[in-house]
Order: sequence, then C-alpha cells, then structure tokens
Amino acid sequence: MSVDENQKSLEGKIGKVPEIFKELKHTDPDLYGSVMGLDQVIWADGALSRQTKKVIAIAIAAALRDGHAVRAQMAGAKNLGVSKEEIEEGLRVAFLLSGMPAYVHGKTALEEYMGNRPKK
Repeated sequence: MSVDENQKSLEGKIGKVPEIFKELKHTDPDLYGSVMGLDQVIWADGALSRQTKKVIAIAIAAALRDGHAVRAQMAGAKNLGVSKEEIEEGLRVAFLLSGMPAYVHGKTALEEYMGNRPKK
C-alpha cells in the first residue's frame, strides 16, 4: 500500500490523519511502515467487527480523557456507520470502569460531535 493509500485508509478508520503520522513518513519511514502495518492488522474485521472495535476505541479514549482521540475516533465511527446509541453504550461501560469523569468527557464530546452542544 502506498503512503497516500495508507493515510487515506487511516483517515477512513479514525476520522483524520494525525499530523504526527504525516511527519513520521518523512522522518522515520521504517517506523511509519511498521505503524501502518499494525494499524491494518488491528482494525481488520476478525472476531470483533471494525464497528465494535471503534466503540471500544472511543470508550478507551474517553477513559483516558483524550479529547483529540475521542473526536477523531467518533469521526471514524461515523464513517463506519456506528450509531449514537452504540457509542453511548460504550461510554456507559467506560463509566462503570473509569468513573463519572470519563463518561462526562465522552458524552460531552459525543454531544458536540452530534451538534447537540456548542464546542468549548
């Protein structure tokens, strides 16, 4: 897969290509190739669908309170047809295991992404 195809594939999966990956292809092409290869393996359908993996990724990003990752993963979820209800259910699991701050962080990002709340 070419560099442009790698980035286009990554953008479809996570919503956008982080700048660090754009830079990495020039600064460390070997590492970039390894990361992109791992990306292909991780996001491929297997015992879990790509949609389920996306919900897990959103829940993890919310638990870590990583606003950038939550928004990027939600953009990728939209590309995969993940529903708002699926995301909310994943956020409830994050709440159970990571507490109220993780749920609030993810739920606020979801409402902003869906256009139900002004962005901060």
